[in-house]
Amino acid sequence: MNKITDVTDLKGKYVLIRSSLNIPLEDGAVRNSFRINRALPTLRYLHEAGARVIVLSHLGRKPEESLKPVFTELEKSLPVHWGGLVTGDEFKQRRELLADGDILLAENLRQDEREVANDPQFVEYLASLGELYVNDAFAEAHREHASTFGLAQKLPAYVGLTLEEEITELSKVMKPESPSLFLLGGAKFETKMPLVEKYLELYDHVFIAGALMNDIFKAKGYEVGKSLVSDVSLAGSPLLDNPKLIIPIDVVVDGPDGQVVKNPDQVLPEENIMDVGPMTVAMLVTYIEKAKSILWNGPFGAYDMGYTQSTEETAKHIAQADAFSVIGGGDTVAAIEKLELNDQFGFVSIGGGAMLSFLEKGTTSVIDCLK
Repeated sequence: MNKITDVTDLKGKYVLIRSSLNIPLEDGAVRNSFRINRALPTLRYLHEAGARVIVLSHLGRKPEESLKPVFTELEKSLPVHWGGLVTGDEFKQRRELLADGDILLAENLRQDEREVANDPQFVEYLASLGELYVNDAFAEAHREHASTFGLAQKLPAYVGLTLEEEITELSKVMKPESPSLFLLGGAKFETKMPLVEKYLELYDHVFIAGALMNDIFKAKGYEVGKSLVSDVSLAGSPLLDNPKLIIPIDVVVDGPDGQVVKNPDQVLPEENIMDVGPMTVAMLVTYIEKAKSILWNGPFGAYDMGYTQSTEETAKHIAQADAFSVIGGGDTVAAIEKLELNDQFGFVSIGGGAMLSFLEKGTTSVIDCLK
């Protein structure tokens, strides 16, 4: 990788850095500063090296969302200036006033639709703002956007400290020490099938939960009621009979009788599977205690709807385990943040979808640009 730490003289140079500052907000304020804290090492490095730093990022899915609350949080740790819209006159004036070591944060890039489209003219404009480009945004390493993909082909491109760490740590769990355990939650089996097949070969045990388990139950002929399922059918798939595959032995359903714990084959047509049950967590503990490598991405239940118990209980057990553990995925990280367990895992990734893409292929097209 081309590392920014290998550049000998950054003093006075305009450096564009793509950071992962897509952070959950609550009532207009930062709810979780995990990604801000992970962005700080590279920003501090550039600041202390005397570079004139321009920080690019996005926030949320709606164009009108603003990075201003993130700026407020970020300036508690670094001397940061607010730039506003990257194409605006205010931003251009602020850029001209940058001194060595100054940091300028641009507004949410997705306020300009050309960012997601990787529009060539927008890429050219962004490239005109800097002399070097640093990608430190692992959470967006699977998206070929102007600030993640296009810029790396227009300017001398380097990997930041955080992105380098992500690649190093995730590469370790692609060669796990046995016994190994992979825990996968979330939804969309149609996109995760290659990943599951790969890790059934690499790992000793693969546990499937979240909406993904509903697809397995359906393929086994169980009633899944109103539960979320994928567009793909697993009926007849050889992975159903793979001895390495672990599936939940009880589930929490929501229906006319409220929340009830049931065996997977007892779900009624009017019920919705929302989480795995306590017997499943107890079963998992036996694997967790024996494991030397644990990889986990995605919650086990509808975490954002309040079904947090199985995910949080599992997080506590992994935190206490002797295994080298790597955790990722937005709601999974939210759980360990809530429990204040961050420091008790081998590594916590800022990536969700990017982490899964990297684990499947060992790289991404965005990372390839930095080699």
